[in-house]
Amino acid sequence: FLLDKIKLRKEDFYSRTVLRDDLLVLSDLYSDEGYAFADITPLIDENAEKLVVNITYQFDKGQQVYFEEITISGNSKTRDKVIRRQLEVYEQGLSSGSRLKRSIRNLNRLDYFQDVKVNTVKGSADDKMLLKIDVEEKSTGQFSVGGGYSNTQKVFVVGSISQRNLFGRGQILSLQAEAGSVDQRYQLSFTEPWLFDIPLSAGFRIYDWSTDYDSYDKTSKGASIFAGYPIYRDTRLSASFTYDRAKLDSIDFLTAPASILKLVEQFGSSPITTLSVLTSINYDTRDRIFSPTRGADHRFSVEYAGLGGDVGFTKYIGQLSYYVPIIRKLVGHARVKGGYVTENSAGVLPDYELFYMYGFDSVIGYDRDEIQPKDLRGDSIGGDKFAFANLELIHPLLPSFGLDGFVFFDIGAITSSQPGAEPQNFDSDSLRKSVGLGFNWNSPMGAIALAYGFKLDKREGESSGAFEFNIGGGF
Repeated sequence: FLLDKIKLRKEDFYSRTVLRDDLLVLSDLYSDEGYAFADITPLIDENAEKLVVNITYQFDKGQQVYFEEITISGNSKTRDKVIRRQLEVYEQGLSSGSRLKRSIRNLNRLDYFQDVKVNTVKGSADDKMLLKIDVEEKSTGQFSVGGGYSNTQKVFVVGSISQRNLFGRGQILSLQAEAGSVDQRYQLSFTEPWLFDIPLSAGFRIYDWSTDYDSYDKTSKGASIFAGYPIYRDTRLSASFTYDRAKLDSIDFLTAPASILKLVEQFGSSPITTLSVLTSINYDTRDRIFSPTRGADHRFSVEYAGLGGDVGFTKYIGQLSYYVPIIRKLVGHARVKGGYVTENSAGVLPDYELFYMYGFDSVIGYDRDEIQPKDLRGDSIGGDKFAFANLELIHPLLPSFGLDGFVFFDIGAITSSQPGAEPQNFDSDSLRKSVGLGFNWNSPMGAIALAYGFKLDKREGESSGAFEFNIGGGF
C-alpha cells in the first residue's frame, strides 16, 4: 500500500523534489492514523558507477496521539460552539492531519475571520496533544447603497442590509433591493445553519419581484421555505418549497409568446399561482467562498411545479466547476453549466419560467436579446435549453483589500423547441463567444464585480462588446 503512494519509484530519474513530496505523503498517511509525531527517514545509497540510487525508508511511527484539549481564542463575538461545530477533530479524539486541514478550511469558508491560526503542542503525556485555535474576527454586517450601469440592466440602483453572523450564532439575515430598467427586486431572507444544534440548515425568504420583458411585464410576490443536510463529506442535499403569485401586465398581443397568451386566455387579469418544490445536491470543496484558490463546486437541481396552482413544469440545472492553482498565486477556473425545462401535465409552462441568459452568469459582452432564441416573428423569447462554459485565469491584485483581477473566455447558447419558436440547435449559429477582463472586489459593502467582454463573433448591427457590473450575489 505504501509503495503505491510513492511516486519516485515510477520515475525514470532520481529527483529530490519528488522524494520530498513522497515524504510529505507518507507523513500525512501516518498522521491520519493518529501518529502525529511519526519520523520517516530516507536512507539513500548512491551507486556512482551504475548511476542508480537505492532508497530505504526507515519508519519510527511512535505512539498514537490524542487531542487532549482544544482551546479557542480571539472570538469576542462569535460563540465557541459556532467555531467548534466546524471542526472535524475533537477533544479526546485521535489526531488526524487531513481532518485538521479540513477543519481550518471550514473555518475560512465561514468568512467570519480575517485570519485563522492553528498551533499544536505536546500535552501532559507523550500521547496527548493540545490544539490551539486563534481567530481574528472581521465585520460580518454589511450596509450598502450603490448603483451603476450594465449592458442588461442599463442604469440601476441597489441597496442591502445583511448580517452573516447574527448575534454570533452564525445565522444569516438579509434584506436586499435592486431597481433597474429590466428588474426590480426586493427580498428578505433568514437562514439558521445549525437547527437543533445539528448540521441541518433551514430558513425562509419573502420576495417581491418585477421584470420587464420585451412584450409583457411580470410582477410576482411569493415565499419559500428551505432546508439542507450534509449526506456525505462536502456533499449537501437541500430542498425548498415555493409559493408564487404572478400578475401579467402591459401585454403586447402581437408579439407576446404563445405561453403568455395562453395564460391570459385562461386566467385573464387574475393572479397566476405556482407551487413548486426544488431538490438539489451540492458538492463543494472550495477552500474559500470568495476568491477560492482550489477545490470544486458541483451542483445539480430538479424543480417540479404542479403541486397545485396554474403552472406546471420540470426544470433540470447542472454545473461542474473547478479551481486549480497554476503557478505562484495564479488560479485557473473552469466551469460548465446547462439546463433543460419541459412542460408537464399539471399546467402551463410560461415564458418567464424559461431560461434567460444575461449578466455575469452568461456570455459577458452580449445584450440579452442577442443571445436569446427568436420566435417565428423574430422576437426574443425564453429558451427551454441552455449550455454555458467559462474559463478564467484569476490573480490577486491587492490581497489585503480583497481585490482580484481576471481574464476570461465565455461560450454559451440558448435554444427553444417551444411552439412558435424558430427551429435552432446548439451549433455555430447559436453559440456566442467572448473574451475579456475584469475585477472582483470583496468590499466592505459586499462583493463587487466589473468586467468587459469583447465579442468573438460580432454580427451586423451589433456592438463590439459591453461592460457588465454586479453588486452582491444574485437573488
